[in-house]
Order: sequence, then structure tokens, then C-alpha cells
Amino acid sequence: FSITFSLLDLPPVNEYDMYIKNFGTANTKQAYVQCNEDNTDRDIQTEEVNMTDKWTQHPPEANAACGGSKATEDSADESTSRINTNSQRLTTFLRSAAQVMAVLIEENMAESNSVRRLRSQTDALSFSDGCIQLNTKLPFLHGRQVSLLQFSQVQRQTLLSVHPPSSKSSAVRLDGETIICVWNIWEPSRPQKILLYESEVRCCCFSPGKVTLVFAGTEIGSVVVWDLREHSGTHLNLVVGKEVWTLRYPTFSTDAVLSVVGHLSPVVSIEPVLATADTSSKKIPCFLVQNLESLGLSFQLGSLDENGVLTLWVVVELHKGNDSGSQTDLGLRPGGKVKLLHSSSLQTTEKSPQDVIMGFGPPVSLQLKFLLSDSNHYFIGTNMGLVRHGTRHSLKVLPKFYRSQFDSCRPVEVTALDFSPSGEPLFLVGCSDGTVRLHSVLREDPLMEWSGCSSGASILSVQWSKTRSAVFCVLDAASDLHIWDLTVKDYVPFVTENIHNDRVTAMAVFGEPAKQNTFSGVALAKQSGKVEIQYFKESLTVPSAYDKEKLKSFLHDAFLI
Repeated sequence: FSITFSLLDLPPVNEYDMYIKNFGTANTKQAYVQCNEDNTDRDIQTEEVNMTDKWTQHPPEANAACGGSKATEDSADESTSRINTNSQRLTTFLRSAAQVMAVLIEENMAESNSVRRLRSQTDALSFSDGCIQLNTKLPFLHGRQVSLLQFSQVQRQTLLSVHPPSSKSSAVRLDGETIICVWNIWEPSRPQKILLYESEVRCCCFSPGKVTLVFAGTEIGSVVVWDLREHSGTHLNLVVGKEVWTLRYPTFSTDAVLSVVGHLSPVVSIEPVLATADTSSKKIPCFLVQNLESLGLSFQLGSLDENGVLTLWVVVELHKGNDSGSQTDLGLRPGGKVKLLHSSSLQTTEKSPQDVIMGFGPPVSLQLKFLLSDSNHYFIGTNMGLVRHGTRHSLKVLPKFYRSQFDSCRPVEVTALDFSPSGEPLFLVGCSDGTVRLHSVLREDPLMEWSGCSSGASILSVQWSKTRSAVFCVLDAASDLHIWDLTVKDYVPFVTENIHNDRVTAMAVFGEPAKQNTFSGVALAKQSGKVEIQYFKESLTVPSAYDKEKLKSFLHDAFLI
């Protein structure tokens, strides 16, 4: 048999053993750790690391900028929400900062230009602390007069100017359309927004909260809305020279609304219907209780036509606009998000037997105002010299009419109507025979009636001061501007300005009563198309302790008679 054995068994030496053999063991100490790669057959002491999948994409799609696995959907949604919120805050901040910077740049430009210096005394009137001019020397405003001026009741430096169609041809072919400009009077160099409509606009107003919407009533009986928040890229851009102007057509128009709920005659007045609140058993306007900026779009709108039809609309904001348009809302432009829903209609006129006997024609409605302390009550000026009083819910009211204390053998039109912003139940009435009346809501006859201040010229506008309750302005068709201060004189105007070199066609009073830096004044539209902002002197601006006392004395003396 055979025996097999190994005389020499010398396995190969690996690199580590060779290193140890050459290195030696004297004065050395070997230290080591266990890890997964070195000891695959033994337990290890390291911990597993939790891992998740994440992704991000910029710019984001569908409002999502990042995401991950299903286990992290909640955290991704939270991150997306945080990103959107921060974006909104950034946008709000940039808009506010840009507005401030634009105003500062305007002031620097005006100070450096001696011709258009801010509050320059060149065109200032006797009651004025200085004036500025809005830049109406634009190609699309060339040769156009201004038919109407309207200030916002919240953002009081924001002004609407209505420029009706012009018979003069211009380089910009917009002569047959009405142009409405939205101005910030602190930035007079150019309008903030330019609005267009194909027909003549008879009346207009801002939304009662922030300046986000503009409403207008037209000659053809339409009520139209512009949403000023819409992106300029969705509207017509007009290039004139080196400047680009965005021309905005209405977001919504009632042209497509069926005639049974729309107006069949020109819309002569349009007003927002504000909610009211009770405080200490005395009704006061909602905007005196809380800031109107919080109203958003939750309000109604009232429109009045010449035939006396008062129509109430609900302002509705859609969650999302449809770029393809709507098959049901035919008056809504593609991409628009604001529309009007018909709420109710009310016939407010009725011809009295006395009118029939005297041979007067059908009554025509001219002005609409809602009572500030209770918007359920409306007041309508007519072509009979009367102001009609009624309620939206057809409740009986007294008095039903407000009339002159003098009988007239011919019909007199109520051309202007304005309520006192101080909270007193008083309103002013201007008439086509040149008379101005001061009425209490509780009494049919006027408290005061001034017949000689305008020399028989028709009254175009009457407006109370926003900072002093005993001061109001009257503009007549002879281009005479009368300013009354009842604490000084209550029988004749405190001051009268005869502006005949360039006649005044429209007027609007502005002011900021609730701040320490109180300012007030009047905007005047000239026949040449200029728009001047005249700032009142301090005596007509700073509230006086005698203002309310004077008004209360009027009310007290009237009810003693």
C-alpha cells in the first residue's frame, strides 16, 4: 500500500500578514473595528441609515415644486403650501414696495422739474395750498374732455377719469370708444390702468374695498366690470413710440343678459350696496366699524336707469377662470373670474296726479344714493325737482319725497346728490335752476336752501369735504366753484372761484380724515382735457370743533319750527 503526506504546507501569505510580519510586534498595538465589509459572517455594531426618495423641479408644474415617495406626501404638501404662502407674501411685499418707490421717484422728478414741481403755486387758486396736474397729454387722450371724476372711498389717492368718445381723430384709433383712466394722484406722470368700452359711459365707481374692480353704467343700458388684477398679457398691448400701454376691455358685461333682467334705457347711476351693522342701538356704516378692505368681493351693486328701474346685482368671483370662455356666462370674457348675477329689480318711479295736471312729461331718474347708515334705504333724484325715498324691500317710509320750499312752474332736474360722510342724517341736493338744498333724512322740506349762489346756472356737482363736516363744494355750469364753510358763513359761499379761461367740466373731492397727516382737496377736470389736483389750505382741511355743533344746530332749529 502507499502512504501520502505533505512534507511542506506553506499557504500563500496575504498582504496583511506580510505587513504584520515585516512591521513586527515590538512597541506596537493593533486597533481595529468591525464593519460590514470586513466581517460578513459576524454581527456588526453599525446602524442602518433611513433613506427616502426626493425630487424637485424649477420652475414648478401644477403648483408643485418638490415631492417624494408616498410615505412623504404629507410633508411634500406642507412644503408646497409653505412655498405658495411665501410666494404670496413676496408678491404682496413687492407690490407695496414698488408703489412706494414709484411715488418717491415721482416726487424726485417733480422737485427737479420747476415746471411740474409738486404742489407748485403756478395754477393754485385762492383756497389752494398748491396743485399738481395729471399727465393727460398722452396720444390716446389727445383732444378728449373729461366727463366724470370719481375717487375711491378707501384708497383715497386713487382716481377714475372718464374720457368719452371724441369727434377729433388721433394717431391712436380709439376715437369711438370711451377711455377710463385709473390714476394714483401721487404718481401724476401716467395712469395706473387704462380701461376701454365701445359705447359712452354715463357713470362709474370703484369696488367698496381695495381698488380691485371698476364698475360702469353705459348709454346703451349695460353694466360692465373690469377686474384690475388681471395680468396685462391677457389684454391688448398698444405700442406708442417707445412706451407700451395695456388697454383693458371689460371682464364682464350684462350685454348678454336677457332683457327681462337687464336695463332697457341708459344707466345713469351706479353704487355699491354696503352692509350695515348695529352698534349701541344706533345704525352706523359698516366701513366705520371695520375696514372696508376686508369686504373683498362680498357685496351687492345697485344700478339705476332713466326709466327708474333699480337693479341689484351680486358680485361673484369664480374660483378659476376658463381661458376658452364660458358657454353659459356669455358676458364673461375668456379667462375672467368676476361676474354679476341678477338679484332683483324694482320700479321706483310713479307719475303723480299733480304732474299730469301740470302737463309734465314722464318722470326721469337721474341720481342714486344709498343711505350710509342703512343701505336698505335709497334716494333717487328726478327731473321733477324731487328726491324720492324708498327701500329695497318695499317698506313704507316717511317722508316719501324731499322737495324745494318754493313752488316751481317748470320742472327742475336734480342734478347732484351727496350724503354727509360725518354720520349726520344730512344730504345736499343740487338742481338745474342753480339752487342748492340741505336736507335732513327725517324731514320733507329743506333745512336750508340757497338760490342765488350760482346766478341761475345749473349745478353740476355738490360734494361734502372728507375731513370737515361743515364744508362742501359746489360746481355750476358757468364754471364757478363755490366752497361753503358753514361755521363762518351759512348764507353765502365762503369763497367763490370763477374759472373761465379753461372751463371746469367735472369735480371730485378727496381727503383722508382718519390720519394725523390729514390732507384734502378737489380734482378739477378742464374743458381742454387737463385734470388738476388742488390741495385745500389748512383752514379747510383740519377738523374744527364747531363743525358738528353747527350741523346739530341746523337739525335742532329745523324741528323747532
